[in-house]
Amino acid sequence: MRINVFGTRGFPFIQGGVEKHCESLYPLFPSEYKIVVFRRKPYVHSEKKYDNIRFIDLPSTKIKGLEAVLHSFLSTLYSVWQRPDRVHIHNIGPALFSPLLKLRGIKIILTYHSPNYEHEKWNFFARNLLKLSEKIALSTADAILFVNNTQRQKYDEKILQKSYYIPNGVTVPVHTDKTNFLESWDLQKNKYILSVGRITREKGFDYLLKAFEKIENEDYKLVIAGGVETESAYFQKLKKSIPAGKVVFTGYVHGEPLAQLYSNAALFVLPSYHEGFPMVLLEAMSYHLDILASDIPGNKALNLPESSYFTTGNEQELSDKIRQRMDKGPQKIQYNIGNYNWDKIAGQILKVYEKISIS
Repeated sequence: MRINVFGTRGFPFIQGGVEKHCESLYPLFPSEYKIVVFRRKPYVHSEKKYDNIRFIDLPSTKIKGLEAVLHSFLSTLYSVWQRPDRVHIHNIGPALFSPLLKLRGIKIILTYHSPNYEHEKWNFFARNLLKLSEKIALSTADAILFVNNTQRQKYDEKILQKSYYIPNGVTVPVHTDKTNFLESWDLQKNKYILSVGRITREKGFDYLLKAFEKIENEDYKLVIAGGVETESAYFQKLKKSIPAGKVVFTGYVHGEPLAQLYSNAALFVLPSYHEGFPMVLLEAMSYHLDILASDIPGNKALNLPESSYFTTGNEQELSDKIRQRMDKGPQKIQYNIGNYNWDKIAGQILKVYEKISIS
């Protein structure tokens, strides 16, 4: 079976939830599945090879709002010409041109990661374009995979009949005794609070910083591990909002450095305003970290203890809960994450591929 994949910037080692989803998923497919992944050239910095995956790196831009549209258009045209057995589109925006695929009789699988139009970064025109893309995506897809069941339940019976709830997964954690990355940032084991994610407004880092600043405890630092792309002005605002030395911005990290951060954190905090199904929460759970997360549906889908949630945007409540965790000291917690196994998830998706009959 020949499968074309787009809607991701690509992989490996490219920041983003969709990117990590694809990087974890497609290498697990059996060799009889021939996969083409369309990547965006400006983000590609690795020549890593996979046995069953071929990359096609297309020209792109990093201009917000134009990047995904251009890449999706080019990927769609290439797929129309190539005519694979399946096209797997990740998220609603990149499905804008999917009617062209239908005209060629190509079967479409859509993974609905999140309703992007809810994100604050988009202007009126972009939000409405994304809503249009959602309508097109849901109507043209032969199968829809929702990573969040709450989002799935919002739609009518016609959509539900061709949709499946298949959540994100988590890889087996890499526990490490190394601390050289921590030392390079002057961090001490169990003496920092960790948050991981791309530096964007919807991640809520601004009120996390304000909440942390209220705490009079010089022993702890706050570490935000995530890269900056289009929102450099927001990043500069974050850096100026709190005294130097209390907060560490590591930039985007992966592999051994990220494993060191997870392995040695005292607490993990995810203050996001919007999430589809947060893989970073799964990662924190796999490292048995104590967790505080905003009470948005995407975070609550993981069914953490109620005490692990706080009211989204409420910096005082978040500050109080962080202080309580500091007073209690670092905790290692056992979570049930058996359903979030990537091998199991890959098997579920392959069943959907096979279920869609070839016309």
